[in-house]
Amino acid sequence: MKIYKSVLTIICIYLLSFMGIANAQSLSDKLATQETISLYKNLHKLSTQFTLFGHQDDLAYGVNWKYIEGKSDIKDMVNDYPAVYGWDIARIELDSINNIDGVPFAKMRKYIQEGYKRGGVITLSWHFDNPLSGGTAWDTTKNAVASILPGGEKHELYKSWLNKAANFMYTLKGSNGEQIPILFRPFHELTGNWFWWGKNTCSPEELIKAWQFTVNYLRNEKKLHNLIYVYNTNDFANEKEFLERYPGDDMVDIVSFDMYQFENQNKNTFINAVKKSLSILTKIAREKKKLAAFAETGYEAIPEPKWWTETLWPAIKDYPLAYVLVWRNAGYMPSMKKMHYYAPFKGQLSEPDFIKFYQNKKILFEKTLGKKKLYYAN
Repeated sequence: MKIYKSVLTIICIYLLSFMGIANAQSLSDKLATQETISLYKNLHKLSTQFTLFGHQDDLAYGVNWKYIEGKSDIKDMVNDYPAVYGWDIARIELDSINNIDGVPFAKMRKYIQEGYKRGGVITLSWHFDNPLSGGTAWDTTKNAVASILPGGEKHELYKSWLNKAANFMYTLKGSNGEQIPILFRPFHELTGNWFWWGKNTCSPEELIKAWQFTVNYLRNEKKLHNLIYVYNTNDFANEKEFLERYPGDDMVDIVSFDMYQFENQNKNTFINAVKKSLSILTKIAREKKKLAAFAETGYEAIPEPKWWTETLWPAIKDYPLAYVLVWRNAGYMPSMKKMHYYAPFKGQLSEPDFIKFYQNKKILFEKTLGKKKLYYAN
């Protein structure tokens, strides 16, 4: 009888655990493609033990180079690519052949396909122009979000922008013609005050409606079922603030935030701020059965020689994160009159420490990730 009870207890625990995992791996899009479902489930599994490392625009350019086949500032140091590739589709809405950072969309498509083929993960953001004023994403003319809602004066324009974005996403296909799964991060840093969709330009209700319309349009009208939706804020004080503009569990798959270390900011101040936000974020992710991610971070020009192992790693190591991504390596920016990069490169001050960071078994880069077959059911 004791043996029977023990076996029954084990079975019950296993079933409950399995039910919890299955629920946690459910995408918001019930018509998601098989590759997208597999990616999401596998990211859930991996995030309990590992964090993927990502880099924006990694394959397109770096410090003092641009569009060299197979090159990457990351690969130059560790003979490996990032596990996550970040790209931005801004200016697709303007029918431009290049994105906001000058990357031709034709090249971006090729880079996305290459990363996917090797087993990497793709994420897209969109610094789209202000539809009401015609200014950039940083034009905080008020009522822009209201204008794109159904009945708004720029609603039809916004739909045409979504059509153009969808048309580009349709072209992102693997070698067998399958749609490449995309971690799509619209309206990013939505608690900030520097974009036209920020907290100072629209009400929570307006942003929620804009998000819901966007997702429903891409799913139902454009039939895109390869998108994993990433809800993204800037810094936030508490759970209430993070969720104030949250559009609903049926509209979100990953919860995330962005936070950078700035010049002259104390290391411990940054670490503690990240840890505070991650403790809130991962609690929300756990309760809502979503993935958690540190969608953007970095320290411009990385002036700290051991930033990777003594700042970034201590800040994230205690939290289950799907990925952490550092921003782009633009090199010298004449408009800013300074160097602008967030990952090291060969010979950069923090290169030795980054190599040590690469050797951390808890951080995954592409070679190891590719072996895990993220896009297949396991």
